[in-house]
Amino acid sequence: MDTSTHIPSANFSRENFELFLIHEARLLDERRFREWMMLFTDDGTYWVPAVPNQESPFNQASLFYDDRQLMKTRVERLEHPLIHVQTPPSSTVHLVGSVSIESHDDAAGEVVVASSVIMADYRLDNQRVFAGRQTHRLRRVDDHWRIVQKRVDLANCQSAFEAIAVPI
Repeated sequence: MDTSTHIPSANFSRENFELFLIHEARLLDERRFREWMMLFTDDGTYWVPAVPNQESPFNQASLFYDDRQLMKTRVERLEHPLIHVQTPPSSTVHLVGSVSIESHDDAAGEVVVASSVIMADYRLDNQRVFAGRQTHRLRRVDDHWRIVQKRVDLANCQSAFEAIAVPI
């Protein structure tokens, strides 16, 4: 087991959650998408709203709104050798910072962690940069933290984007 994802459930230190987020970013940068998906609970979701202050993924379209099944489908597509939007595959670098614990609920075994994220995506001599705030709602599962919801609010979410194939 990779100890960087094992945070003792009683330890609510900012540093430990920062290490968790850095580990998640590294999985994405190394295209270890199946391992990334395993960070999520069975009911976990990954959401990137399409407008500022979007309150629900159900009232309007989102850039991403993946439940576990849709994540699995997305990962399978990303692993396919002929996926046209990823041939050749993107090279990404995620930078996570300004990590803060927003709230915690000891009874539910959950914590909300906010942070800044910047992702540089390089493919076919084209580099794009995505930046925003992300919020992770984490739940204790068998003494490990797992993602219940990852929400990424991009600074320019309402802009027109060329296809975003890889998770931010």
